[in-house]
Amino acid sequence: MTSGVLSREEMDRRMDAHFGFEARDDVEGVLATLSHDVEHDIVGWPAGPAHGREATRGFYEALFQDLSDGRFTTLRRLYGENFLVDDSLWEGFAPGHPFGVSGGGRPLKFRLLHVIEFADDGDIARENVWVDLAAILQQLPQQ
Repeated sequence: MTSGVLSREEMDRRMDAHFGFEARDDVEGVLATLSHDVEHDIVGWPAGPAHGREATRGFYEALFQDLSDGRFTTLRRLYGENFLVDDSLWEGFAPGHPFGVSGGGRPLKFRLLHVIEFADDGDIARENVWVDLAAILQQLPQQ
């Protein structure tokens, strides 16, 4: 447990752990990185923002059916007091319907922008994510 302002290294460690759980399709692990009253906002997600760990569960269960074998490459991180902005590249496969688009098991890569706010104890209190939907649509054209 931490208290007060998190160091860059601590924010990196916590964000990398979050991404690691996502890469392993570990719903429980991902949820454990979030505060109990997290605000989880994937911009453009049809259900809108979720509030609380359990309300966030459905997003991750759907995501892990839609995308597989994913890995994150961090391109850049910017830091502030208990927040970070992460610009990453996701690469993997799309066996389901990521963001409403039929994947057909095809390879996929796209950028994501995360704005993460941490609670004083280091849990993620707010996760705000923008996805490069244009890149997804270019790689998974519909018939």
